[in-house]
Amino acid sequence: MVGVIWIVAVVLVLFTAAYIGYGRYLSQFVGLDDSRETPAHKYQDGQEYVPATKPVLLGHHYSSIAGGAPVVGPITAALVWGWVPALLWVAIGNPLIGAVHDFVSLSSSVRHEGKSIGYIIGEYVGERGKNMLLWFAFLLTILVVAVFALVIGVVFDAYPQAATASVIYIALAFIFGVWLYQLGLPFSVGTVVFVAGVFGSVWVGIQYPLAFVPAAEDPYPEGTIVLLDSAPGILPELLGSANTGAWVLTVLIYGAAASVLPVWMLLQPRDYLSSFLLYAGVGGGLLAVIVGTFVTGMGSDAVHEGQQLSFDIETGAWYGFFGQEGPLALEGLIPLMPLFPLLFLTIACGTVSGFHSLVSSGTTAKQLNKESDAKLIGYGGMLAEGLLAALALCAVVIVAIPAADEGIALALPNFATGGGAILTAFGIPFEYAAPFMALVLASFLLTSMDTAVRLGRYMLEEIIGTPETDVETYAANRYINTTVIAVFAFVLLGSGQWEDLWALFGGANQLLAALALLTGTIWLANWNKSKQLVSTGGPMVLMAIITVFGLAWVGLYQVVGGRLLGITTDAETTALGIGSAILQAIIIALLLYLALSLFKIGYDNWKTVRGADDGVAADVSTDDD
Repeated sequence: MVGVIWIVAVVLVLFTAAYIGYGRYLSQFVGLDDSRETPAHKYQDGQEYVPATKPVLLGHHYSSIAGGAPVVGPITAALVWGWVPALLWVAIGNPLIGAVHDFVSLSSSVRHEGKSIGYIIGEYVGERGKNMLLWFAFLLTILVVAVFALVIGVVFDAYPQAATASVIYIALAFIFGVWLYQLGLPFSVGTVVFVAGVFGSVWVGIQYPLAFVPAAEDPYPEGTIVLLDSAPGILPELLGSANTGAWVLTVLIYGAAASVLPVWMLLQPRDYLSSFLLYAGVGGGLLAVIVGTFVTGMGSDAVHEGQQLSFDIETGAWYGFFGQEGPLALEGLIPLMPLFPLLFLTIACGTVSGFHSLVSSGTTAKQLNKESDAKLIGYGGMLAEGLLAALALCAVVIVAIPAADEGIALALPNFATGGGAILTAFGIPFEYAAPFMALVLASFLLTSMDTAVRLGRYMLEEIIGTPETDVETYAANRYINTTVIAVFAFVLLGSGQWEDLWALFGGANQLLAALALLTGTIWLANWNKSKQLVSTGGPMVLMAIITVFGLAWVGLYQVVGGRLLGITTDAETTALGIGSAILQAIIIALLLYLALSLFKIGYDNWKTVRGADDGVAADVSTDDD
């Protein structure tokens, strides 16, 4: 029997070599220079541009990029195609494509006053290209908000203990922000006090789990606080659970509210506190695999439904090109899913994520203290997300829960169950370890979800610029546009078809990654005619091919052919389901049009610059040197 230690070993070896070697090369390639004044210092305003120390900014950046996708994607892929193709794409693709994407997105934004990738590409291809990329990014943020809100609802429904702990953790973040920025109290003392409070919230959550409505089937843990006697008619049932639907609505409201607050009030302190959860969860989980494999073994109480778990891999290594031999397919819970191109769309952020370019150029670049920090935060942060994907793989392959009737709604909590079992190698009781890992997952999701709403607001405001009409004035209003994002995200969830929504999110996300790599390539081409473009251009071409084919498959086969026409699967029958499917089809068509147009515009710019006799276009990055 193969052990999960091999998953950990492969990833750690490849990632370490990549950070030392390729990360150093890229830092020299873009000329990181601490003598340059970063946008955080140049435009410091106490609202968006706020210099942050390396550990604080790494905590924010890692918490924001490492959402549910690097957990959900590998888990889904392992249950569809097997754990071997999932591992290979994470271990090889992350350092060569994803980490390059994040690092170049951050570096280029810092050299362009902390502006978004839309602004950067607009500097070289014009206003039309800028607005097209911003609209693409705006549509993606809606998908991110929808998907992550749904996953949070699933996790809170499966682990009500994590719901209580998450509420406490958010409240602690607010207080920590006041502690640091309003009262000016010591940072180190606050770290000790509030980090202890966050870990203590796990104990409170175990004692007082929280749910909105009574459980439909499986009972909640003993002592669960149920807020409502029955589910109101306005609450949607998502993935068969009214409690999930209630949490999704609550989370969307929270995300809209949190996104309009100053970064010091919630975003920075919350992400810093959550980083300790994430480091403990990811680092502790990977270390536990090593310790448990060679020293202690797994705790005797690490069980699920009477099954004693171990560090052996229990799932299949390969379920076929179309995934029809895997547990999800055998239960009839997924459509036909070819490994190419859908594996790459499914794993999403564990390897490469366009959403990261929005974080890097939306919030992180505005807080970077000095340029050399970009290597650890940009390149290293993405490798750390790959470690989370590896841990998710370890968790799902040792649990090996059949999909049963709930499909992915049952598979997602595998991360908490499997991760909790892994932590028992340290002697931590399973009843504490599993809710802790559920809180780790929830903290990833919450930070990414409300950051996505904030980024969506940035995108729309940048598209509008200076409002000239009443409509533009309303659209630029932070309270109105965040509400619009939340409402559209909720409509997208209306069909409840996880496999369509996740593939749509993955496709749009990866396609934005290709566009971000296009932006970086154009920046480098315009910077210096002698710059090699293989490091960004090669991954860009690969991701463009994968994502265009992938989105076309999802749109034609799954959404139009299935949900609307009923040819490839059952058609939608409810008004909300039909409306959701139509909205998904429209978004796919818009995304493909915008992306293909941008690739054409970018190619024309590259030909113009590299074919010019006089050589080099203006380098915006050096205007202030």
